[in-house]
Order: sequence, then structure tokens, then C-alpha cells
Amino acid sequence: MKIVAIKVYQVDLPLVEGRYSWSEGKFVEVFDSTVVELLCDDGQAGYGEICPLGPFYLPAFGAGARAGIGELAPTLTGEDPTAIARINQRMDQALLGHPYVKSAIDMACWDLFGKATGRSVCALMGGKFGDSVALYRAISQASSDAMAENIAAYRSEGYAKFQLKVGGDPQDDIDRIKKAAALLSKDELLVADANTGWRVDDAVRIANAVRDLDVYIEQPCKTYEHCLTVRRGTTLPFILDENITDLEALMRGHQDGAMDVINLKISKVGGLTKARQIRDLCVSLNIPMTIEDSWGGDITTAAIAHLAHSTPETLRFSATDFNSYVTVQNAFGAPRREAGRMAASDAPGLGVTLNMDALGQPVSEYVA
Repeated sequence: MKIVAIKVYQVDLPLVEGRYSWSEGKFVEVFDSTVVELLCDDGQAGYGEICPLGPFYLPAFGAGARAGIGELAPTLTGEDPTAIARINQRMDQALLGHPYVKSAIDMACWDLFGKATGRSVCALMGGKFGDSVALYRAISQASSDAMAENIAAYRSEGYAKFQLKVGGDPQDDIDRIKKAAALLSKDELLVADANTGWRVDDAVRIANAVRDLDVYIEQPCKTYEHCLTVRRGTTLPFILDENITDLEALMRGHQDGAMDVINLKISKVGGLTKARQIRDLCVSLNIPMTIEDSWGGDITTAAIAHLAHSTPETLRFSATDFNSYVTVQNAFGAPRREAGRMAASDAPGLGVTLNMDALGQPVSEYVA
């Protein structure tokens, strides 16, 4: 099996809610998603997706993903996509950094590996733990009353884990957290996610104000050092997200006691291959994980499901069904939420096929 062509598609993913807002006034209304199709000489095709959360969340953006794939394409055509370690080495040699660019290609290789072996990506990554995966719902930043109303609405759809988008005015955030916590039962879970939006002093003030509540504090500040300062000043459970970029960052955080949980985003670390490495180390270190990505549609959701479903339940803090947040279906066969949970497909590979009506014509194509 050899890669003979790479097709790249761009698709807009409008939000069901109209707008997704988080810290420091950032918001997105339409997500810019890039879909990759790897075509092989035996007629098989593999699919991947990369969808940054706008150009101002992580060092990633949609047009950059497509440009970077163009840089990588000459080194990938003619390669065996099931030789995934070699593919990753080739990509890292050809393009220094830019892990998000490599994620969709790596994802498509796993899809092809599954199709070549007749097994699902979940099976290749260790097999299923449990029947399904519990999901969290991100609650877009708004007034405390509006966020509480959104929690109530999503509870009715089966969600029991909620991630409040805070990172705004400290007093407003304290009010948001308190009103949300007052709604929840002991079987439900609340995370206050500042997405790097607080200063250290504000984060300490907020953590102290809600210290008697059952709430997790997530990524309060931009830098690892500032987050660690906040972590050492609160007894509340603590999550790191944006600072967990690779194995080295994970090991540093573990050695410093910097977190209780991590958010593992597939594209942030460079794809399923490196996400699986981090996942497996977290399992060895007994660190719970939220398995997710920066954003995406059906293909990303399928990849999340396979990685999450092959993670031991005791260390699976939560996962995300991004395809329920958007109005466009870019692939068929992806998991769909049922009562706040989803399950990975047992079909070979990721178990998805492209929705060509949504994707249209490729914006670029690279042929061996």
C-alpha cells in the first residue's frame, strides 16, 4: 500500500448556538475545518480532520494547516501509510514544529491502517473499555443566568459533566461558578475553565471564593509557571490543558504535582500517534484525562471516540462530541450522542465516509 495522492478540502462548520465564546472576549461563529483524504494505490482512502479553535486560541489556524499539508505532501507520496512511525518521522523531519498540521495526516493513516487490517482504530489502540464514553458539554461564556439555563437544557439531553467557560471579570466568574454549582447534584461534575484568561491574583481570588464548592479549576493562566503558582494556592482539583503540549510537558507537570487531570487534545500534540503515547503514559502514571481536540466535525469526533473508548474507564475523565455543536455534517458514520454518551464504531478504521455534498471540490491536490 502506497500513498499516490493527497486531497485537501476546506469546509465551514457553523455553530448550532450561533456563537462560541470564552475568555478575554474571544469567540467563533463559524469554524474553519480542513479535511485530508489520503488515496492509495490499492484503491483505499483514509480520512483525517484538523479544525483549530480560531487563530487566537492555540498557535494554529485553518489556512496554516492547509499550507503546512502542502509542505509535507512531497515527502509523503509514495510512502506506506500503515508505517505510521515512519510517517511521523518523515513529517517531523520535513516540518519543524507545527504539530497541528500533521494531525489530520496521522489520523488518516490510522484510518488506513484499520482498513488494511480489517479492525477499528479503537481495537488497534487497545480495545474498548465499557460500552460507551461519557461526554462533557462546554457552556459558552455568557451571563451567569444564561449559562445556568444552558446547563439545565443540556442536562435534559443526558449530559452530567459541564465545562463553564470563565476567564472574564473575577466577580462575574465567581457568580457564574456559584450559580452553576447550585444546580448540580452529587453525581454531576463541574469544571471552571478559564482558558488561560486569568491573572494569578484573580485566579487565586476566584479559587478562594469558591473553595467550598465541588468544582475543578482548569488552566487559569497562560504560562505553566503561573498555573503552578495558582495550583499551590488552592485545594480545589486542578486541570491543565493548553500547557500540555507533549510528553515532556506532561512529565514536568507530573513531577511538579501541577495537576490532577489533563486535557489531551489530538491536534495540539500532533495526531493520534502522539496522543496515544501521552494517553498510555497517563495510564501508567494514574492521571485522568479528558480526550478531545481543539475543535472539529464528524471525523474529529470519530477519532476522539476511538482514542477515548480505548482508554480505561477509571482514567477517562470525559470526552467531547464536537459534531453535536455544529450544523454541517462533513462525514457519515461518526458517533452520535445518546443520553450524554457516545461509542466508537466497530467498523474498520475510523468508520466514516466523506460527505462530498458538504466538502465540495478539493482546494488542493498533490499527486505522486
